[in-house]
Amino acid sequence: MQANVKTKNSKKLKVKALVDFECTHTGIDEQLVKNKRIQTKLINFSFRIFNADGTKNEEVTKVASLKIEINGHKETLEAAVTDLDGTDMFLGHD
Repeated sequence: MQANVKTKNSKKLKVKALVDFECTHTGIDEQLVKNKRIQTKLINFSFRIFNADGTKNEEVTKVASLKIEINGHKETLEAAVTDLDGTDMFLGHD
């Protein structure tokens, strides 16, 4: 699905987002963050991400504050910056 995203530093992006009901945190791909120069902030704690097959992904140490709009629904959230293997965003149930 397509999502309109506005970053904290006022960049407007159209991204491909996957809804994953088993995903506990919303994530944004670290390569997208780097390429689009999306502002991030360090978090006071870190946590590990696990892939759908149970393998470990990297440790999350920063988030991106985003305003997302999908089909008229607007949400403000902090997305974990991690390797999503080419997918722009995973929308979790946080």
